[in-house]
Amino acid sequence: MTETTYTVTGMTCDHCVRSVTEEVSALDGVTGVSVDLSTGAVTVASDEEVGVAQVRAAVEEAGYQLTA
Repeated sequence: MTETTYTVTGMTCDHCVRSVTEEVSALDGVTGVSVDLSTGAVTVASDEEVGVAQVRAAVEEAGYQLTA
């Protein structure tokens, strides 16, 4: 299992957390998503490596930005 943590900007409430969690969870191979609203940290657990481009696209689909 692989865990990678990203930083997402623009999240301000529980609805934001749910949106990001839903979009990232839908990616192939993702087994879990943990979001810390106060820091913007999004930890993605997966069976196989999930590319940063895929995570970025999912976060942007939810309406937020993945920082570099």
